[in-house]
This record gives sequence, C-alpha cells and structure tokens, in this order.
Amino acid sequence: MRFLLFAAAMLAASAFAGDQVDFTLPDLDGKPVSLSDYRGKWVIVNYWATWCPPCLEEIPDFVDLYDENRDTLVVLGVNYEEVNEEYLREFVDSHMISYPVMHMEPLPVSPLGPVTGLPTTYIISPQGERVARQEGPVTRETIEKYIARKQAELAQAGAPAKAD
Repeated sequence: MRFLLFAAAMLAASAFAGDQVDFTLPDLDGKPVSLSDYRGKWVIVNYWATWCPPCLEEIPDFVDLYDENRDTLVVLGVNYEEVNEEYLREFVDSHMISYPVMHMEPLPVSPLGPVTGLPTTYIISPQGERVARQEGPVTRETIEKYIARKQAELAQAGAPAKAD
C-alpha cells in the first residue's frame, strides 16, 4: 500500500520531469555541495528537520541506501529548520548519518521546488533532471523500486540509464 501511494505521488511529479536542476549549499564543514557534482548518479534529496518524527524514521533507510549504493546513488540531506550549527552536527553524529548533510533556512520553495511539509524528497536522474517528488515519508524499498522502474523505462526507450 505504501508503495502504491509513493508511486502515485511520484507520478504526480511528472510536471517536473525533464527539468534539469542544480543548487549549491554548504555542508556542515562549510564546503559547497552542488547537485551537478553528482551527475552520472541518482541523487536523492531529502528535506528534513530534527523535530520531525517521520524524518527521523527515514534516516536509517537513507543511511543504508547511501552506504550500499555509493557508485550509483547519493543521498543529500537538507536540514530545513532554524537550528544552530553545533546542535545539528551533534544530531548528525548521534544518528550516524553517513551521507552529506547541508543546512538551509526553511522557505516555501526550495531550489528544487515546493517544500510544503516535511519530509519532502526529490529524486534527480543521473542526467541531472528532477524526475520525482514525494511529500511525506519514503522507504529505501520504494526508492529502489522507483529507480529500477525508471531505469527500465530509459533502457526501453533507448536512453542511457546512467551518464558516463
């Protein structure tokens, strides 16, 4: 059931399909991180907050997804709340978040599109195109199924599933 809801929401994101996107935000060390740094990989951008229970439930799935698929996929966590840097660093360390985390002041529209609730997750294709958006929690399984389906569609259409 959860997969069907996720799939339906991802289909609703078709209005975004084909839009090549980029943004740059500083990571927790102040180093700039850009979406374009990850061309050739699937990019999962997750807008989250430390006070958000569904956001916290997603973290272990995102850690596993990132740790086990680093050659083909990256997860970028965008902390989307007003919080001090020291607290955020301690939170990331205590939750053993291994993927890159950036911080952004909450705005109704992010560089990728609307963030009207947390968590909100965007999926960016290896070509840098925004292909999906989900408001609400996601699981590793739903993301993997979605990417597998998109790769099959691209392969069937004769387009490369991964940029070289």
